[in-house]
Amino acid sequence: ETEKNLTRVFAEARSAQSVLLFDEADSLFSKRVEVKHSNDRFANMEVNQLLQLIERYDGLVILTTNLKASLDTAFERRLSFKINFPFPEVDLRSAIWERMIPSEAPLGDDVDFGELGRCYELSGGSIKNAVLRAAYRAAATGTRINMGLFDDAAKRECQAAGKLYRVANRGEDW
Repeated sequence: ETEKNLTRVFAEARSAQSVLLFDEADSLFSKRVEVKHSNDRFANMEVNQLLQLIERYDGLVILTTNLKASLDTAFERRLSFKINFPFPEVDLRSAIWERMIPSEAPLGDDVDFGELGRCYELSGGSIKNAVLRAAYRAAATGTRINMGLFDDAAKRECQAAGKLYRVANRGEDW
C-alpha cells in the first residue's frame, strides 16, 4: 500500500499547502537498481512514483540526508537548491558542547569545552546525544556532570559513528 499512502500524503499536503520534509531521504529516494528480485522491482516502482509525485507537487519539499551519493540521480536533477552543512570545526564543536548545557545544570568544575571540541570530532547531533547521556548518568548517580562523564559519553558517540577520538593529556598544551 506504499503507493496509495504516498499519493494520499501528497494530496493532503497539497490541500493544506504544507511543506513536506523527508528526513534521511536516502532511505526513500535511493538509487534505482537492476531488477534481480521482486523486491527490487517494488523498490524501483516506489522511487518512480516519488519522482512523479514530487514533479507534480507545487509546494516546498525538503530532503535531508547524510548520504547524498545514495540519492537517485533523477531526484538530484530535480532539486532547485542544494545546501551543504559542513562538519563543525574545533571551535564550533566546543561552542556546541557549551551551548547544550542549560545554565541551571549541575556542571562540574573540571569541564573543559575546548578540550571536548578538540578531542571528539562529532556532529552537533552527536554532541547533543553525548550531553544527554552524560546528564542522565549524572542524574542516575547523583553527581555533577563532570569531564569523566562527558568523555565516556563522547567516546560512545564516536564508537557509534565509527569515528576515532583523541585521548587528552590533561593539563598539557595542545
